[in-house]
Amino acid sequence: MELPPEHATPQAQPSPNPAERGMRAAMTGLGINAALVVIKLTAGILGHTYALVADAIESSADIFSSLIVWGGLRITTRPPDEDYPYGYGKAETLAAAVVSLMLIGAALGIAIAAVGEIVTPHHTPAPFTLVVIAVVVVVKEILSRKVLEVGQETGSTAVKADAWHHRSDALTSAAAFIGIGVALWGGPGWESADDWAALVAAAIIAINGLLLLRPAIRDLMDRMPEGLPAEQIAAAARSVAGVQAIEKLRVRRLGTEYFVDLHVQAEPTLPLRDAHILSGKVKGAIRSEFPHVAGVLVHMEPFEKSMGS
Repeated sequence: MELPPEHATPQAQPSPNPAERGMRAAMTGLGINAALVVIKLTAGILGHTYALVADAIESSADIFSSLIVWGGLRITTRPPDEDYPYGYGKAETLAAAVVSLMLIGAALGIAIAAVGEIVTPHHTPAPFTLVVIAVVVVVKEILSRKVLEVGQETGSTAVKADAWHHRSDALTSAAAFIGIGVALWGGPGWESADDWAALVAAAIIAINGLLLLRPAIRDLMDRMPEGLPAEQIAAAARSVAGVQAIEKLRVRRLGTEYFVDLHVQAEPTLPLRDAHILSGKVKGAIRSEFPHVAGVLVHMEPFEKSMGS
């Protein structure tokens, strides 16, 4: 007799693991950011531009965000145990929420310091700082795109947040480039242009932080995930011979994986063993169609026409 899918020999998991890919992306970002912090901070102090100093501060926040993302993804790789039977996937979502809050905090700090610089007279920025910023913008945008690509392929909210953290750094640098350029072009009286640019960049960073925090909160609240439509899951279950109807389908996301709970209606006279085998086939159909579904809980019910959907 053919064994139901849940009793079949487990297939080899695809390699590399999504969490491992995310951790590699986070560590790559950490190394690049560490080098950029030193370069931007040195150029900002020597070049008399707070916009570049603010940019260095934002990059230092990127270092911590990459560490948090790496740590969160590392925790998600732990197997389920008695204390955490659903695994440690929420660690990835918590990391995304923390990174988002760090973005908002960095924006607030930059804004406060920029206002202070605006009301305090200072030197005109040095021309060489424009070259430094141009290089930073290119490097950070390339890094952001690479990390975002990993985030989209793995479905990791934390990696996506880290990618946008890199992009916010590129935006801060771009704003600093414009501000310094205006200060140099305008001459005396325009020294604070780079500080205004830092203020604008802070607003952009804060908006990005809020946008990234929203999906993290949704996952923490077990909201129905948008990346895995319930109707498509129901269709996969209904494709199994013997399934009469689907009722009460719920999906929740834990890190890069999903867990599905659903009620399957079948012939009322179906023997218990056959109902068990049918539930296994439903699980197999769903997991075959959606590889990121880590677990499926099926509750079998007798089909009645008045209840059918």
